[in-house]
Amino acid sequence: MKLAVLRERAEAERRVAATPDSVKKLAALGFAVTVETGAGRGASHADEAYAAAGATIAPHAAAALDDADIVLAVQRPAASDLALISPGAVLVGLLDPTRTPGELASSGITAFALEFLPRISRAQSMDALSSQSSLAGYRAVIDAAAEFGRAFPLMMTAAGTIAPARVFVMGAGVAGLQAIATAKRLGAVVSATDVRAAAGEQVQSLGATFVAPPEMEDAETAGGYARELGDELQRRQAEITTETLRRTNVAICTALIPGRAAPVLIDEDMVRGMPPGSVIVDLAVEQGGNCTLSKPGEVVEAHGVRIVGHRNMPSRISVDASAQYARNLVNFLTPMIKDGAVAIDWQDEVVAGALIVRDGKVVHPRLAD
Repeated sequence: MKLAVLRERAEAERRVAATPDSVKKLAALGFAVTVETGAGRGASHADEAYAAAGATIAPHAAAALDDADIVLAVQRPAASDLALISPGAVLVGLLDPTRTPGELASSGITAFALEFLPRISRAQSMDALSSQSSLAGYRAVIDAAAEFGRAFPLMMTAAGTIAPARVFVMGAGVAGLQAIATAKRLGAVVSATDVRAAAGEQVQSLGATFVAPPEMEDAETAGGYARELGDELQRRQAEITTETLRRTNVAICTALIPGRAAPVLIDEDMVRGMPPGSVIVDLAVEQGGNCTLSKPGEVVEAHGVRIVGHRNMPSRISVDASAQYARNLVNFLTPMIKDGAVAIDWQDEVVAGALIVRDGKVVHPRLAD
């Protein structure tokens, strides 16, 4: 079995789909692993480290993909690389499945999008969205601290007392909870909000204050994701957000709705009401942004507030993000290997959930249209 690991082509993408450690695990499963030269450079993994782990180093994508049975990638490969993958081969990655799935189908490959993994216990070790979101939440707070002109913790000094920063986390999913934990470790006073009632207990368990209208309904889907609120609750949520932001130094925005544009949580009037020198980090900037003033790939200033819109936040902590992602992929592939050969159980819940393209057709129910 030949497995290929591509060098990522996307702008600002420093992650890689396999590390030298995961190459050893893949080889133990029976794979002959080929890594495109330079694939691990952004994550501090040299070609020599892959070779020492047992991988073959290919000089370019065509050589890496030649006769590959399985192809691992972080983001969806470019069209030129898709054309090099043999029909019938398996592609696994974060493939942005709702964007032109027909492009993948027309290539004749079988494609698994890790974004569609079912939220079940057995799939937790494969859950790349969670592993990457957790690191994004951590990095968001670190970036906020770097932009903030003050210290985060309470400090008692001979020159006087420094008050702790007040951090408001908007969206208490995986990224939000990690942001809360990180801000607390840095000594900030933290509050958070979410449209899912169950998030309140999780927020409080981390030592933060949960902010929500008293009449809040549970806006959670069966898959555990958030859904949009009704008009009246949106208005009440906006009022509470505006009030909270007036006494907030750092806002971390993490709210996403799968398959849709990111909800707007902070508008220009809310930004205008924040204390001068405040910071907003918008993790949803690539999906339209939770803040109306954020700009993808830029740090902008408006009304005395710095608004951070870095693209691809997990890539800003690429070494750990790559290690976590590579483990997710190994855990996803392991059940598919039987006696040294690929043997996919198409009825398996995890397989069926992540499968988006097979035999030249888009097969996932969510992509039927």
